[in-house]
This record gives sequence, C-alpha cells and structure tokens, in this order.
Amino acid sequence: MKLTEPVPGGPCWVELGTPDVAAAKTFYAALFGWRPTTDPRPEAGGYTVARVGGEPVAALSPAYVPDQPPAWTVSFATEDTDGAVRAVRSAGGTLLTGPVDVFDEGRFAVVADPSGAVFSLWQARGFAGAGRFNEPGALTWAELRTDGPDRALDFYPAVFGWTVDSTERYTHWGVRGAEFGGLKVIRDDETSEEPVTPPGWLPYFSVADVETAAATALGAGGEQIVPPTPVPGGPWVAVLRDPQGAPFGIHTP
Repeated sequence: MKLTEPVPGGPCWVELGTPDVAAAKTFYAALFGWRPTTDPRPEAGGYTVARVGGEPVAALSPAYVPDQPPAWTVSFATEDTDGAVRAVRSAGGTLLTGPVDVFDEGRFAVVADPSGAVFSLWQARGFAGAGRFNEPGALTWAELRTDGPDRALDFYPAVFGWTVDSTERYTHWGVRGAEFGGLKVIRDDETSEEPVTPPGWLPYFSVADVETAAATALGAGGEQIVPPTPVPGGPWVAVLRDPQGAPFGIHTP
C-alpha cells in the first residue's frame, strides 16, 4: 500500500466484530504482537483498540446483533459522512447504520455496495484512524472480493473518486494514483482457488514472514484458507481465518 496515513477516500481503520473479544485479543496478540486496551466506559460496549508500538492499528468489538457472523470491516476516510452516504445511495449502495457521532472521536456510517459488500465511512474529529500502515501488525492492503466487478468499478470511483488500474490479472484501487487495495472476482466454479464467500472487504496485515505467521496462526487455533503463496512479481500472501471464523489476509512485501 502506497498510503502511509489516513487520507480522504483511503482506508483509515479496520474493526473486527466478534462473539468472543477475549479470545480474539489472545489470538491476534500472539500473531501480530498487538497490545489491546478495552474502553472502560459502559457506553463504549467493550470496544477494544489494538496497538503496535503505542499506535492504534485496529479494533475488536463485540457483535452488535444476534447471529452476526465474525468479520473484519474496513473503514474509509471521508470529510463528510452524510455527504458520502448520499453518494453511496446515489451510486446504488445501501445505508445499514447511521450516520451517528461516536463521542467526540468522529462520525461514522456502515454501508454496503451494490453487491452487498459492507464497509464503513469515517469522518475524523478527535480520532483520525490507524497510526501505522505497512508495518508488521498494521494494515497493508484492502481487497474487495465481489461477484459484481463491473458494478464495483462504477460504484467506488463514483463514491470516492478512486483511480483504477486494471490488468488481465488484477485491478488496483488508488487515491490519486496511490494504490492501497484491489479487486478480486469471486467465482463459484472448479477453477476457483478459494472457497466461495459472500462479497466483502478483506484486510491484509503486514508480517515479517508469511510462512512463519501462518504457522503461528494455525498454532493459536486459526485456519488456513489460502496457504502462503508468492504473487508473481509481488509479495507473499496468505488468507487465514481466526478461531471465531473471521477471514483476513497477511502480506510480506
């Protein structure tokens, strides 16, 4: 990812919704060295911020609704959450939650693109988002997995003004050309290299060595979806699932 800090239109935060925050804290601390701190205010609902070297990098949160599947949500920065919600709706997306103020930290909303992929919008006030990118334990890539690539290529540039760089192999998203993520088409056929999953955003976290980190995840109760794999001309990656079932990726430049 070429972004090094939160900027409008770019990913600024990632949050895990899970039925077992305590178990997630143990798993991700073992894998990434995170130091999680739970907000003691009752109105915060157990919201837990994970840090690397004192900087916030991600959050762990209890599931907000019954039967909510464990999942990571990627948040994108905006200068106007309400305006961004209007842009989402105008482009064919759906508002799921909000907009709502979060103490004096910022204003957020949860939305979905036309294929149903969920993401968040964050208008910073007291809290800008992640304090680190592209370092071990921090977000390094955000990948949209969708069965509607044509709709996605219309939707996201309309909402965020993203730049798009597409080849036969992969599509890259960028903010004014600074790439931060990509688009992967999910297919239900015999050539698919991964189990079919619903459309969604998959965060990748940087690690020093993908094979070592994958082994650590398995030893801590995680599962392997895609084994450590070299991307032609690029990084090593793997896709894992934590013990509660939330998928995520790891990445070594």
